[in-house]
Amino acid sequence: MGGEVGSFLLVWVSAVALLCYCHKIGQLTHGGTTRLLAILPVVCIFLVMPLGILSLSVRGLTSFFLCWLATFKLLLFVFDQGPLSSNPPLSLPRFVAFACFPIKIQQDPAPTVSPHDQELVHVDDNQDVEKLVNAEDRDTPSQKIAPKGLKSHLNYALKFLLLVIFGCIYTKEDYFHPKFILFLYVIHIYIALELILAMFGALARACLGVELEPQFEEPYLASSLQDFWGKRWNLMVTKILHPTVYSPIRSTFSRWIAKKWASLPAVMGTFLVSGLMHELIFLHIGRQKPKWEVTCFFLLHGFCLAIEIGIKREIKGTWGLPRVVAAPLVVGFVVVTAMWLFMPTVVRCKIDAEARMETIAFINFVKGVYIYLKDVFINHNDHKF
Repeated sequence: MGGEVGSFLLVWVSAVALLCYCHKIGQLTHGGTTRLLAILPVVCIFLVMPLGILSLSVRGLTSFFLCWLATFKLLLFVFDQGPLSSNPPLSLPRFVAFACFPIKIQQDPAPTVSPHDQELVHVDDNQDVEKLVNAEDRDTPSQKIAPKGLKSHLNYALKFLLLVIFGCIYTKEDYFHPKFILFLYVIHIYIALELILAMFGALARACLGVELEPQFEEPYLASSLQDFWGKRWNLMVTKILHPTVYSPIRSTFSRWIAKKWASLPAVMGTFLVSGLMHELIFLHIGRQKPKWEVTCFFLLHGFCLAIEIGIKREIKGTWGLPRVVAAPLVVGFVVVTAMWLFMPTVVRCKIDAEARMETIAFINFVKGVYIYLKDVFINHNDHKF
């Protein structure tokens, strides 16, 4: 335990020190080559820092925060773009928090269609598609969110209760089909990730005093792949991939093909980068050579999303599946493909086993506390009478 805490502190104290250095570089230089040369070594260090952490789950979260979020935000910062660039400049605490955590200040009023989706459908010269997406939003309102960008406590409590139920099932997993347990792991990953990111968001909101956007928007209600990936799933990643990957690729391809079709290779490029970053995270977690199944998962979804966008442009909103039909199809497709291409890497890296052990350990801890309190209460009543 001491070694795990020590490795965690060493990595994160070093990361904060490097971000303080980047903040100072931002004060001394303008965006461009000089800032790039000064910050690029930090980006390279961040890519290997998670390997110094012993705990598997903490190593995975650190990889996500530093290798993906922090590096991409720093690359935007190099060119005076992204959440780290503002006028006036961010204070040091906010710079560090915004750099390495999945948080974004909530903008009021929120747009009906996210910037990511506006780019994906290319509303510049295809107003019919814009109407289609806006109509979809009106017909399928998002889950209501509590003020300050966080969902209600009941929402999180119910999801936490689901994890407890899953833990009880894991203790009897020999009685269930392996595919059913694998399905539970898919749901487990989503719920655990949302709860963990929500806790970081709540902590950042309390410390920084700012309103933050939610990281997830009930992805199981998605009516299309575009709705799922663009407006509901891991929104902080969506918002960071858009300026770093999607927009540059779309701008480049717009020189050679029609602008309304340039978004399709941009979608594929974005999902390719997402897949590669997931491979890097799993490399840190499992310390095994990648087999590229996760990349195939994201390329498959990128290809299907590109087809979906193309079809939307062609039919121009004249036909569409009702949400009651579309939502199960979308979620079913995501879950089935995740079990096929995503989960084998999760199992190989033993993430599922650790999640199962942690959940069961928590349940046993709660049981122990309950038994202890019950014994104390009974003994107290015996002495009283």
